[in-house]
Amino acid sequence: MQQITPFLWFNDNAEEAINFYTSIFKNSKIVSLHRYGKEGPGKEGALMTGTFQLDGQEFMALNGGPKFHFSEAVSFFVSCETQQEIDELWEKLSEGGETQMCGWLKDKYGVSWQVIPSELEELLHGEDAEKSRNVMNAMLQMDKLDIKELKQAYEETTIK
Repeated sequence: MQQITPFLWFNDNAEEAINFYTSIFKNSKIVSLHRYGKEGPGKEGALMTGTFQLDGQEFMALNGGPKFHFSEAVSFFVSCETQQEIDELWEKLSEGGETQMCGWLKDKYGVSWQVIPSELEELLHGEDAEKSRNVMNAMLQMDKLDIKELKQAYEETTIK
């Protein structure tokens, strides 16, 4: 059993979000759905809480009403091995939401995601500070990250 589970508070569309997320990520599934009864604060039969897995990572969701909202202060970091994976996740997660710079996006539910190439950390924190600076400068010009362009930036050297 996973000891720490992200818990997401939605206004009234948690079930829609759960279905959306589990349709995007591989190795994902809905684990359980619990609905409001006659005595609950929510509409009878509406989803109260749901547990689901995205690529094996467990999450919980709640239809808790409009009291709280998502912000960029918390985001989900998705490490991608290929440009195709970045492109697919970027397109699906950003549909109806908004793209932001440096691989960040906000989905249609307001949840923030970072769709990042797995080798980015190595490119940004390599032994050659100048090459890493070039990568950072290239990344700052991008919304969706492009592995080929980031690697090209790493290979560039500034003429002194």
